[in-house]
Amino acid sequence: MPQVTIYTTSWCPYCRSAKQFFEQHNLPYTEINIEQDAQAADFVMQANNGNRTVPTIAIEGVGVLTNPTPAQLQSILLGT
Repeated sequence: MPQVTIYTTSWCPYCRSAKQFFEQHNLPYTEINIEQDAQAADFVMQANNGNRTVPTIAIEGVGVLTNPTPAQLQSILLGT
């Protein structure tokens, strides 16, 4: 399983949805709240053309996804 990092904020409903997907499928991930980590906020802004769009999900061997749907995550991570 590739290493996954989810960049989030505390108030984002899409972040909660993404984390719920990983938890429902027993997929490990690391969460970094960009409100508490300036370097993470900078990474998110670089990945999203200067925007602090969350969730931004970095998947080892795949790349960076911005606000993917559960169907996109399922296709990428579970191959279905």
